[in-house]
Amino acid sequence: MAALKIVPLAAILLGLIVLISCNDSDEDEKRPNSTNGTAQSANQKPGQKPDADEAEEGEEGPATPAAVAAEKAAPQQTAGKQFAYNFDGDTPGQLPAQFHSAKTGGEAPEKWMVTADPTATSKPNVVAQTSTDQTDYRFPLLIADEGSFKDLDVSVKFKAVSGSIDRAGGLVFRLKDPNNYYIVRANALENNYRLYHVVNGRRSQFAGANLKVTSGEWHELRVEAVGNKITCYYDGNKKIEATDDTFKDAGKVGLWTKADSVTYFDDLKVTAK
Repeated sequence: MAALKIVPLAAILLGLIVLISCNDSDEDEKRPNSTNGTAQSANQKPGQKPDADEAEEGEEGPATPAAVAAEKAAPQQTAGKQFAYNFDGDTPGQLPAQFHSAKTGGEAPEKWMVTADPTATSKPNVVAQTSTDQTDYRFPLLIADEGSFKDLDVSVKFKAVSGSIDRAGGLVFRLKDPNNYYIVRANALENNYRLYHVVNGRRSQFAGANLKVTSGEWHELRVEAVGNKITCYYDGNKKIEATDDTFKDAGKVGLWTKADSVTYFDDLKVTAK
């Protein structure tokens, strides 16, 4: 008789164990997967699209970089030496003298040329990147050949003209070759200012600021780099201050755009410190 009473009791206990196990499984399915899920910015509202460059934080780019030509050596400049380029003496439709073009990434060639612009900060000419290739990981470069700089103060005026994938302009410094350099850039589609290093063709952001970047208007980008300290200004106001040891040696300076950005540049100036 005692044995008959034990059997129903065991069945009840087994049913309770199964029910508790099912509830735990349901709760696990409701929890977010912290290992494989995408983290949401603390400032991002539910359902809001993440900032494109915030999503790019960390290393990005192909594991095997596109081949690039070796840079011709340029003499390292001593403190106080300055170069200034306003492109007004250059021939429209051609590359400016003392520069060559290149790119990081793949797809269509970059298209840099001198062109007249009645709004130029120094009239009549500017230099423009005019290719509208929409490849996202594609960065046209215009590299100055006259000198290399370790510690420097470099600035340029830029105007974002058009672009649906990106609408950006930037300053390159301590460039070793088109796959290795520092770049600070402003983007009129994202309203931000970002500082990266590019190593073996892969780009990593290490500092940045959010600010209004208007299309169709001239703005100034400026960088001071002394040792491992990098300070970036936008329209005369300090916006980024960071330290980084990726590129310690002297390198060339230049201009930069991304994807289908059509961007005008004027009054590039660089001073060795």
